[in-house]
Amino acid sequence: MNDTAKTALKRTLVGKVVSDKMDKTVTVLVERQMKHPLYGKYIVRSKKYHAHDETNQYKEGDTVEIQESRPLSKTKAWTVSRLVEAARII
Repeated sequence: MNDTAKTALKRTLVGKVVSDKMDKTVTVLVERQMKHPLYGKYIVRSKKYHAHDETNQYKEGDTVEIQESRPLSKTKAWTVSRLVEAARII
């Protein structure tokens, strides 16, 4: 068996940074739409993920892409892979 057959694809999600108060960690809010099973209306579901930010460069309001990784702490198993859109400064 070669090395490419063993490696699984890592999941990626896109969300908004809602907190950057921790050292080397950001909290990312990921929203998804789902259809209600009975009524058929689309509703928004959201979940927060803690993601690793090695250089503390991502700020609150940034839209980022996070990628699944090995567990880095009790609640952190994602890393920020890239910046999708910077926060708008008012």
